[in-house]
Amino acid sequence: MKFISFTHEDKDSFGLLTEQGVVDIGRRLNVSNLGEALLRHGWDGLRNEAARQAADFSEEQIHAYRPVVADPGKIFCVGLNYDEHVRETNRQRTERPTIFLRLAGSQIGHQQPMLVPRESPRLDYEGEIAVVIGRGGRRIPEHKAIEHLAGYACYNDGSVRDWQTHTSQWTPGKNFVATGAFGPWLVDVDEVGAAEKLQIETRLNGEVMQSADTSMLIFSIPELVAYVSTFIDLAPGDVIVTGTPGGVGAKRQPPVFMKHGDVVEVSVSKLGVLRNAVEAE
Repeated sequence: MKFISFTHEDKDSFGLLTEQGVVDIGRRLNVSNLGEALLRHGWDGLRNEAARQAADFSEEQIHAYRPVVADPGKIFCVGLNYDEHVRETNRQRTERPTIFLRLAGSQIGHQQPMLVPRESPRLDYEGEIAVVIGRGGRRIPEHKAIEHLAGYACYNDGSVRDWQTHTSQWTPGKNFVATGAFGPWLVDVDEVGAAEKLQIETRLNGEVMQSADTSMLIFSIPELVAYVSTFIDLAPGDVIVTGTPGGVGAKRQPPVFMKHGDVVEVSVSKLGVLRNAVEAE
């Protein structure tokens, strides 16, 4: 199953994408956002609702894609989670995951423009895999972590590098408006498979800039779910963005930053291709 969030006929909603078209679940449940729907109805409830309904309109009739979860209560991002990226940043492996937060208001959907802010031209790409929590919990053990996931999606954790390094805290550079791309859809965890090795690739104007797979993660997805849920309750609709591979633009010689007119793509096996044009704000 592929769940998408979208705008159709000037109304925000979410639904199931099928070969026949889009099942508008949000309209049926009178809920415009996937996160709220997960809290109200649960992941199994949404899947059951989607499975018994016919398509309402074609994908071509979508006015705009929204972030897969436009209303997450929490977005946890993981830094330095691939060895190649650790090396290129001249840092050392840490004993525990490096966690920072992204705000929901900084996100955009598939085919929406990533914005280079007026304050800096140093907008960098970071292709990643995001997981969405389907069943909440606290102190979730690693061997149970997959049972708490709704699914997976592509993510581009766009980073304004000079603002990221103003201090030792990365928050400003990770939260400029329209820099966190999330989509194109959420793929059901059962469709992906718990042990599947996912290939990830980031392309800038067609050129491969990053390439890796999930076997190369320093901290696995189950480890991340277990770690984060130790210090806070995870709730349905929460998002964990699992880290970017080596090859970021800031560490290239010469550096490569995204500019107006570029097109950036994050491609993940079984999850599709997240594509965004880059525009000057």
